[in-house]
Amino acid sequence: MNAHIQSEGQDNVIYTVHYRYVGTEESDGVTYTESIIGTESYTYTEGDPFTPYADTEAFQNVVIGWLEGSLDVEQMQAIIAASIQSQITPVNEDLAFTWQD
Repeated sequence: MNAHIQSEGQDNVIYTVHYRYVGTEESDGVTYTESIIGTESYTYTEGDPFTPYADTEAFQNVVIGWLEGSLDVEQMQAIIAASIQSQITPVNEDLAFTWQD
């Protein structure tokens, strides 16, 4: 996370959250994984409810709530599921000329 040291009368005001959303599936004893990474920006305005930063699981849950409120989680899940399915059952392959090795 990125935070302003002080802003709008508060300390450690978070303005960017870096996230990684991960999905896994096991098929025939193999675990397939896909992830989406990104950042989400937030703006605090004086007078809005403010949750002070704390290196705790409770604060982590607050941040997860922010992300779930601003990201299309269902779409992310669908993208990850489709990617995993294409890993399990590929429809494309990479080909190369053997003389290039």
